[in-house]
Amino acid sequence: MSTSDLQISTHLIHHPYQPPEGFVAPQPPVHKASTVIFENVTAMRQRQWLDKSSYTYGLHGTPTTFVLEERLCALEGGLQCLLVPSGLAAIATASLALLRTGDEMLLPDNAYGPNKTLSEGELAHFGVRHQCYDAMDIADLESRITDKTRLVWLEAPGSVSMEFPDLIAMVRLCRERGITTVLDNTWGAGLAFNPFDLLGDGSHSLGVDATVHALTKYPSGGGDVLMGSIITRQPALHMRIKLAHMRLGLGVSGNDAEAVLRSLPSIALRYHAQDRAARELAQWLQQQPDVVQVLHPALQGAPGHDHWKALCGAAAGGQGVAAGLFSVVIDPRHGQQAVDRFCDSLRLFKIGYSWGGPISLVVPYDLPSMRSRATPQLRSGTVVRFAIGLEAVEDLRADLQQALAAAFGQPDATA
Repeated sequence: MSTSDLQISTHLIHHPYQPPEGFVAPQPPVHKASTVIFENVTAMRQRQWLDKSSYTYGLHGTPTTFVLEERLCALEGGLQCLLVPSGLAAIATASLALLRTGDEMLLPDNAYGPNKTLSEGELAHFGVRHQCYDAMDIADLESRITDKTRLVWLEAPGSVSMEFPDLIAMVRLCRERGITTVLDNTWGAGLAFNPFDLLGDGSHSLGVDATVHALTKYPSGGGDVLMGSIITRQPALHMRIKLAHMRLGLGVSGNDAEAVLRSLPSIALRYHAQDRAARELAQWLQQQPDVVQVLHPALQGAPGHDHWKALCGAAAGGQGVAAGLFSVVIDPRHGQQAVDRFCDSLRLFKIGYSWGGPISLVVPYDLPSMRSRATPQLRSGTVVRFAIGLEAVEDLRADLQQALAAAFGQPDATA
């Protein structure tokens, strides 16, 4: 049939023009599709998506998502990557893939809150039990392992309270017991340490089995994308999670993948800049009379500092590497109303969840309601978490100073 015989709507849909090959630009092209076209039925039947050698349907990958997956593997030191719509989706997919009715998993008590909520909700409904262990006590973790333990979740550092565990000892223990480990590596982001080579000798003799990463944070960097990843090195483990990923129907949009690809080249620059700014502000806050404790693993005396130093401290000329995230404990003589007033008085720090973007954020927390165990490593008081953006440090320090004065009556050094 000649195209000249077609009605205009049909002609526009089936127009035969194809642009020439050879166009190369700094950013990968964006491929968006649900339907993938096959040359013929034989080609359709021969296509295989599980090994990423070809394309069958948009949900199973496009050139754009494949490129992002490979670059994320390079970032974290893995070999296989799956993309999901959020960091929590990565957590849920990993747990659903690896656990069955009657299994048990162990969570650090300072884990990301929604991971614990998922365990108390859907996983419990499916007959999966869980226990919370003290992330700062390897003996407590060991005592909770049973013959039904199939999965141990790890975080380094812990959510909000920022304790840095002995990750090497924990992974070694689980390896000896034949238990799968999955690390929430959002804080480390593939830059603070290599989760698949914890000994740093290039042998990969000791590493976690899988990582989840909220790409929403540093890889995106703009506070405008929700996405997560699951990265592995073992082909069999990857395939087990990949099949669950397929059955759950998870996928990400081409435009969101493009946004992360655009930000990835600058992730190291942004991460290190926010690290430097966070340490400077954390050290300044240590000197403020209304702050009784600063929770930042790179600071001497912080819970787990020695573990951070052992794993992350050799980088950057011995300065070590850390995310631009820390918490403070406000003196207990100031009640919740005064702490809320402090947060409300901040002008540059915005109140909001997440981190890793250009805008600095602050959130007060009721930590006792988030923990099932005592936290003797933390001083008494109200915990406030700061996520440092890309503003000038001196401007952020001045903002903190005026808010401390407004809430707690300190002299305003900027007046």
